[in-house]
Order: sequence, then structure tokens, then C-alpha cells
Amino acid sequence: MLRSRIALSLFSALVALVALTGCEQATGQPQASGPQAVPVGVITLKSQALTLKKELPGRINAFQIAEIRPQVSGIVQSRLFTEGKRVEKGESLYQINPDTFKAQLAVSEAAVASAQASIASSKSKATRFKELLKIQAVSQLDFDEADAAYKQALAALLTAKAQLQTAQINLDYSHVSSPISGQISKSSVTVGALVSANQSTALATVTQLDPIYVDLTQSSNELTRLKKALATGALTVDAANQTDVELTMEDGSVYPHKGTLQFSEVTVDPSTGSVTLRAQFPNPENFLLPGMYARASIVEGVVSDAILVPQRGVSRNSKGEPTAMVVNKDNKVESRVLQVDRTIGSNWLVTNGIKAGEKLIIEGLQKIRPGSAVAPEEAESTLHSTTNKAQ
Repeated sequence: MLRSRIALSLFSALVALVALTGCEQATGQPQASGPQAVPVGVITLKSQALTLKKELPGRINAFQIAEIRPQVSGIVQSRLFTEGKRVEKGESLYQINPDTFKAQLAVSEAAVASAQASIASSKSKATRFKELLKIQAVSQLDFDEADAAYKQALAALLTAKAQLQTAQINLDYSHVSSPISGQISKSSVTVGALVSANQSTALATVTQLDPIYVDLTQSSNELTRLKKALATGALTVDAANQTDVELTMEDGSVYPHKGTLQFSEVTVDPSTGSVTLRAQFPNPENFLLPGMYARASIVEGVVSDAILVPQRGVSRNSKGEPTAMVVNKDNKVESRVLQVDRTIGSNWLVTNGIKAGEKLIIEGLQKIRPGSAVAPEEAESTLHSTTNKAQ
């Protein structure tokens, strides 16, 4: 009986405790409701002046090429150069047997002497007949014939001198010389070979390698877009660096000397739809050789208020459009569709869809969606470059 009373008392106390606890919960402070703000890493976008560069493919071409051909016919008497070595402008390369040309020169010199002697005789006769004509000692016909003979002698002298000059030129041409300075190729003839004036086969080729040209190709669409950007003011000309060109070699190394943009073609190649730009580079070490492939960076212009967005903060929607998440003034997430121009390093150059001063989310993207409440915290920014190469 005593045990039953004790058990009943304990049960009553437990019921009272439960009731009291429920009452306290009903009358206590209400608990917080709704989702908690998600912490995200953001960067505050800033505009900056950006020098845009474009990388173009190209081929290296010689500055000058001279194919050595004989201008007179004859037997090659000697070769005066070492194959593969440098030769200077005016340096003798071959000697063609000059005996025939020396003989022709001697004949022409004799013809000049004969013409000069004939002039002296005819001039004296014409002068004498002129005085005799005054006293009518000779007829007018005799004087006219003497004067004509004198003038014919003068013309004969001019002809003889021209033939002498031609003979001297042919003798000089027997010494085949280089018209330019450069590196000479192997010889296509040996001593004793018969060569002909203006033959189609070159005796050798001299190539000037310093300076040297790099011919670049740019699509006509890119050129048109660039001209429109300059015309509308979206790009401005960088006068200090507009003609500077930087060259990247086939192995990925950067060529140590900078080049200068020379000109751009005014016509489009119909087979490729591209135009050619020519740059000139110093080549004192002869690193660059004709036919080599290279890539060159040229300056397109300057964007005064460029917006760069890290690629890790940009994704694609179902339409393939680039999108980004930003934090609005209410600390809510907004999705933006962007218009991008190109990649620059690890960033996108954005032309529309976002502006300076907005907070771009780059960390915690997997935990949010548009409309989510967030707690933004500044993340490390890598947007510090002002001169960039377009990809």
C-alpha cells in the first residue's frame, strides 16, 4: 500500500513537470525562423585602362634576295667566294674569261682614235672652205660637202665612244659581283662551266638576313571589327606602342629584339579571307631564318574603361551564354547574362552585363542560386594587369 502511494506521487510530480515545461515553451521567446545568409567570396569590379594585344601567326621572309646571273656569256674562270659565308655588296663572286671582252675594248678604242683623227682633217677642210667661199674661190656645193663631212666625222666619234663604253661594260660584267650584302648559297656552277647572258639558272643566291621580315596574317573580319572599334571610340590608338611587335618563336621562347610594324595589305586574299601585315625585326645573331614559323603580338589599341572578370566567376547557361552571379544592394544574388569580347590571361574582357562597382561572386557559387541571401566577404583579386594579350 505504501509502495503504491509513493509511485502515484512520483507520477504526479512527473506530469506536473512536463506541463510546466510546455507552459514555459509556450510563453518563452520565439525562435528565429527563415534561411540563414550564406557566406560567399566576392570581388568588387573596377574599370581600368587596358592595352589590347593580338597574337597573329606568321612566316619569316628575307629582307632582300638576289639571284646571281651572268650578264655576258663565257667560261667561268674562277669562283671567288666561300659557299655559305657572308659577302659584301660589290664583292666579286665569279670571274668569266675576259680575253674576248678585252679584245673588243681594244677595237673600240682604236675606232675612237680613228674617228678623232677624221674629225681633225674634216674640220680643217671645212674651215678652209668657209674662208674661200667668202671670196668665191670655191663653190657653195664644195663648202656644203666639206661641212657635211665634218659633221659626219663628229657623229662617227660619238658612235665609236658608245661602242667603247659598251665594250668596257661587257669587260666589267665578266667580273660577276654581289648587288647586296648577305649570306651566299652554294654555287650551281664550277670552274670551266659555260654560262650565258641572262640565263634562267642562277649561279648562286645572296640573302640579306639582318634586318628580316615577318609576314603576319589577320582575318578580314578581325580587321573590320578593329577598324569599327577605333571609329566608334571603343578603342583608342596607343601612339607610343602602336607599331611595336613582339615575336614568339616556334619553341615558345620570346625573341629578344622587338620589331616594328611596316604596313598592311590593302587587299584581302580571296582563298584565305585574310590580309597580310609585315613587321621588320633586327636579326644580328641570325636567329631568324626565312621559312620559319612564328607568332607575333601586335597592339590593337587601348580600352579606357575595361572590365575584367575572372573566368572562375563565369559559367554558361542552357543557351551557352556566359553568366555571372552578383550581389545586389539587399545582399541577394542576381544572375547576369554577359557579353564578352575575349579572354585575357585568366579573365574575361566584358563589354556588357556588368559594371564597375558591382560585387561579383567567385567563391561559394555551388551553395547559392538567384534570390538567395548571402553574406559577402571580399576575396583575393587578381585583376591588376593593364597590358594584356588577347587569346
